[in-house]
Amino acid sequence: METNQDKIKEEDIQEWLESYLAKTLNLDLDEIDIMKPFDGYGLDSSTAITMTGDLEKWLGIEIDPTLAYDYPTIKSLAKELASQN
Repeated sequence: METNQDKIKEEDIQEWLESYLAKTLNLDLDEIDIMKPFDGYGLDSSTAITMTGDLEKWLGIEIDPTLAYDYPTIKSLAKELASQN
C-alpha cells in the first residue's frame, strides 16, 4: 500500500515548513532561515503543536508533539521527518 509519505523528501518537508512559518507568522518567504531556531521566530508552544498536527496530516504519519523542540530548526526537523519515511 502506497502512502503519502513515501514520496516526500527532506527538501519538500523543508519547503512546507518554510511556507507554513511564513504564512502563520505573517513573514515573507525570504525572511525564513532554515537554520534559525523556531523560537527565534516567536513560535509559541501552541503554534508548534498546531504545526505538528498539520505536518501529521500532510505526511500521513504520527509525530510526537514535542518534536519541534527536539529538532528546533527547519533543517533539523525536515531531516528527522524525512528519515521517518
